[in-house]
Amino acid sequence: MAAFAQSERLRPAALRPGDKVGIIAPAGPIDADALEAGTAWLIRKGFEPFYLPSILDRELYFAGSAQRRLDEFHEMFSRSDIKAIICARGGYGCNYLLPRIDLELVRANPKIFCGCSDVTTLLTYLCDAAGVVTFHGPMLNVDVRSDGVDEASWAGALMSGEPYTREFATDEVQTLVSGSAEGTLYGGCLSLLCASLDTPYEIETLDTILFIEDVAEPPFRIDRMLMQLKMAGKLAEVRGIIFGEMLKCGPRDNGDYTLQQVVQRVFGDLGVPVAYGLRSGHVSRNNFTLPLGVRVAFNAGATVSLSFAASVRNTAEAVSSSKS
Repeated sequence: MAAFAQSERLRPAALRPGDKVGIIAPAGPIDADALEAGTAWLIRKGFEPFYLPSILDRELYFAGSAQRRLDEFHEMFSRSDIKAIICARGGYGCNYLLPRIDLELVRANPKIFCGCSDVTTLLTYLCDAAGVVTFHGPMLNVDVRSDGVDEASWAGALMSGEPYTREFATDEVQTLVSGSAEGTLYGGCLSLLCASLDTPYEIETLDTILFIEDVAEPPFRIDRMLMQLKMAGKLAEVRGIIFGEMLKCGPRDNGDYTLQQVVQRVFGDLGVPVAYGLRSGHVSRNNFTLPLGVRVAFNAGATVSLSFAASVRNTAEAVSSSKS
C-alpha cells in the first residue's frame, strides 16, 4: 500500500454551524444514553446530529454485524447532506471493515472523519490508501463531558481552514529529546499501529511526525510495542515523535522508574525530537484534535509547539472545488 504524498491528500471542507454531522459506531457497541448525550453536545455546539437507527445494534462485542457497520460507514460518506463523520466510540472491530471499504467513494467525498482508539485503524488506512486528511480526537460516547474536548484544537482543526500554532505549557507536554523537525503528522493508538504490521494495511511512517498514545498498558508492554515498531523499520524515516498522555500506563510494581525513562531508552538513539504528554485519544480531560496527513512543524525545547498546515478547506475553497 503506497502512501499519498502530503500535497496529494485531500482536505475536507471546514465544519460550519448548522452542518449535519453523522455519527457512526464502526467497532464496539454503544449505549443509548451516551448516544443521547453525544447528540445533545453536538446540538449545543450548533450542529445537527444524524445517525441510523441500526447504530444501537449489538452482536457479540461489536456494534452489530460487520456488514451493518460497513454499510453505515459507506452511507455517511455517500450522503451529500452529511458534512462530517464522528465516531461514537472505539472498542474493537474496525479491522473487519478494511477489506471492503470503497476507497474511491471516500476519495470522491472527502469529509471530516474523527475518532481514536480502535478507530486508529481507519484513520491511518484512509490517510494512506484513500489519500484524505483524517482526525484523531474526541468521540461522542466518551468525550462530551464538560471538560472532555479541547475546544481550541477542535475549532482549529475542523472549522478554521487556516494554518494555526499551539504552544504547550511545560506541565502539559514535556520535552524528552530536544530538537526541531518538519513532517506529516500521523499515528494514533500504539497497539493498533503495531497490529497493522505485516498486513496489507501496514502503517506508512516515512517523513512523519509520529504521534503515539495508548491506555492501561504497563511499561514493559509499551516497551515491547515500541521495539516492535523499531525493529520493523517503522522509525527509520520518522522526523519526530510525540507521545500522548499515556493514561494509566505508569509502573504497576512500585518501580523507581517512569514511562518517560522507558521512552528515552528506546528512542534516545534515533536522533529526532521526542515529546511526551499531548492529550489526544485516551485522555483524562480536554481531548486534543489532531489532523493526520497534514504538514506540521514540531519544536521540542524549553516548551513544545506544533504549527499545523490548514487541515480543512475554508468556505471559498470548498465552493470553488464544488464548481470545478
